[in-house]
Amino acid sequence: MGEKFMNAMLVVASKIGNNRIMTCIRDAFTDLMPLIIAGSFCTLFSNVICNTTPGYVSLANVPGLSWLGVLKPLFDAANYGTMNFMAIGIVILLSMKVAESYDNNDRVVMLVGLASYISLCTTSVTGTAPESGEVVTIANALGRQFTNAQGLFVAMLVGIVSSILYVKMVQSGKLQINMPDSVPPNIARSFAVLFPATLTVLIVSGFGLAFHMITNMTLFDAITTFIQAPLKNILTGLPGFMFLMGCTVVLWWFGIHGTQTLKGVYEAILLQAFAENEAAYLANEVPPNIINTPFMSVFGTVTGAGITGGLLIAILLFSKREDYRSIAKLAIPCAIFNINEPVTFGLPIVMNPILGIPFILSPIVSVGVGYFLTKIGFCAKMVVNAPWTTPPGLMAFLAGGGSIGAAISQIIVILIAFAIYTPFVLISNKQASGEEA
Repeated sequence: MGEKFMNAMLVVASKIGNNRIMTCIRDAFTDLMPLIIAGSFCTLFSNVICNTTPGYVSLANVPGLSWLGVLKPLFDAANYGTMNFMAIGIVILLSMKVAESYDNNDRVVMLVGLASYISLCTTSVTGTAPESGEVVTIANALGRQFTNAQGLFVAMLVGIVSSILYVKMVQSGKLQINMPDSVPPNIARSFAVLFPATLTVLIVSGFGLAFHMITNMTLFDAITTFIQAPLKNILTGLPGFMFLMGCTVVLWWFGIHGTQTLKGVYEAILLQAFAENEAAYLANEVPPNIINTPFMSVFGTVTGAGITGGLLIAILLFSKREDYRSIAKLAIPCAIFNINEPVTFGLPIVMNPILGIPFILSPIVSVGVGYFLTKIGFCAKMVVNAPWTTPPGLMAFLAGGGSIGAAISQIIVILIAFAIYTPFVLISNKQASGEEA
């Protein structure tokens, strides 16, 4: 039964990990991550260094350093150019990734995806005039909700569908315009893909129009109401997030990179929750979400999946096995930067029934503790997406916008993981003695 269960898990994980669309989504978000991290640090600098608001704790409010406030518009502008254009970045990157997966390298596919996405957006903005209170509609303007994280789901959908439509029409060859050999290749290619590109944009735009006429809802409203909001409630709620963490480490126990395998499922939701926190932090408001992308890094994968930093401490203190101790010493430098493959595959933890139990339990307990400490206000809500390789303590300090409580909370969960791993390390000592006997 155990063998059948493991084989079934491997089949499911393999199908998810090798699925064309899931792989493209994962790779697109990975490519977008440098800009997200850059925008996060611009938020941190804008608030911690350059904020001159009276009573606000920042470097610019230190006597003699008020000149730092001059730099705030610089960081705010850079933040806007990154964090508020995530949907645009995803539709471009995902269009490219999907086309490449079909062996199509036309660069125009990215612009086709972007044009298709914009064709679904409302191109006017309605607001209230501050002086008269009159409702004013501004034409030829694109609301921020279409470019920032709120538009991620529609951007993903359009990036996938538009690319597949374009590639299939190009590969059919039926819509190709053939130019004479005397025409330069780049110009000839432009004419060859003219009809597929045009028809793709028209099909997506036409679907958006028909959907609105039939349902009296825009595609954005429908996806937000019936897909995005329910998924967000599940994945940013503690039970749903605990289940997600459990799934990732179970896959790791089978030797599959669970975090990357399921990234296409959770990344858009957690990234949207993070973007809402980051926007609130920038506006000096209370961040709304406890669980988001940096929360996962701070409490779910610190020192690596399974919080294996706790295991290394337990081994160095209590293990009598020389093989475990040798590997633990080699793995410490990697664990400092949240890389745990040496210990996962070196001990190994993979398919190890004794170490597998605490390996699965530790991150589930860790995110529960992190959630509780955030809920009671000891740990700040995560507002900066610090790089996942940032050492423990410093990562939480940065992610919490300079919160000492966040740094202490991250150290606490590593110590809790140590307590969870310790009994199983002692059991492994007995196991080694039995093997020698």
